[in-house]
Amino acid sequence: MHNSEAMALSAALLSVAGELTHRINEGVVARGFEGVRPAHGFAFARLAPDGATVTDLAAHLGVTKQAASQLVDEIVRKGYAERRPHPEDARARLVVLTERGWACTRAAEEAAAEAVGAWVALLGEGEVRALRNQLGRIAPYGPIKPAW
Repeated sequence: MHNSEAMALSAALLSVAGELTHRINEGVVARGFEGVRPAHGFAFARLAPDGATVTDLAAHLGVTKQAASQLVDEIVRKGYAERRPHPEDARARLVVLTERGWACTRAAEEAAAEAVGAWVALLGEGEVRALRNQLGRIAPYGPIKPAW
């Protein structure tokens, strides 16, 4: 692949990722979740399974512990998460989603489905599944680092 082709592919992927992030955030806000930013969604993705410490969240987001702590302060203040004693480490606090945080996460899933639905309408379901599978081969699921 020539350099210009690689740059065109890179630009297309970044454009799609940016547009998808924007559409999901718009969908979340349209569903009544005010004051939510894409960075919150990236944090919610890490907190969703079983909660996380600020240190875990910082590693997931690729930021300092101080930045992650500030983000946690913000989502706690907005009612999307809460701090609890860590069940295995008395020195640590576990940050978990509240019911409002879970509802916001479900709203993001609905918005993502709508955005991907537009791709299905354009490319067809088989092509979108193939795209998901191919992208999964080169970018396996794991920490999703936001573009700040």
